[in-house]
Amino acid sequence: MKKLLLFTALAAFAMTSVNAQDDSSGLSKSDIYMTGTVGFNSSTDTNTTAGVATESDESGTEFSPTIGYMVSDNIALEAGLSYSSSDDATEKTDGTEFQIGARWFMNPGDKFSLSVGVGLGFGTETTTTVGSTYESETSGLAFAIAPAINYWMSDSWGLFAEIAAFEYSSEEDSNNDNSNTDETTSTGLNVDLSNINFGLVYKF
Repeated sequence: MKKLLLFTALAAFAMTSVNAQDDSSGLSKSDIYMTGTVGFNSSTDTNTTAGVATESDESGTEFSPTIGYMVSDNIALEAGLSYSSSDDATEKTDGTEFQIGARWFMNPGDKFSLSVGVGLGFGTETTTTVGSTYESETSGLAFAIAPAINYWMSDSWGLFAEIAAFEYSSEEDSNNDNSNTDETTSTGLNVDLSNINFGLVYKF
């Protein structure tokens, strides 16, 4: 709900600026910019059985920097690296992913603009069971198309909100206990305003 309200407020504020005087240079050919998201979450689950309550805690972090280069006035090439970590009472998971892609900007020179990104990513993830030597590893390939709203606060700094609308992924799981593997392929079309990536943009 908080993400939805923030997205709505950002969109409404940006729309009111479309016809206002443009005091930000936005992006143009040969510009280099960096974007990124930083996330942290923590939750507590309480389970009551026969009048006895037990609690389990879970926390996670994510850091995803991306650098882009404007090859034309409307198109940028991007490369990024993502790191994520989650921890609960039974498992700890660490993952990294490398992404390459391109982004098309509708009106990159304006204070407010819309864009659509196309990206391909490859990543690995390791899950360790707490208190044992059991580990499972996941490697996968993903393709996504993601629209975004971009708003420039100054000549160098901006905000963006991105929604992953279409995604295809293929994953393979293995572990250090036996030779079994599990492959999963999924395709999804999803516009979920409660699952939005917010971040900053810095233009060099």
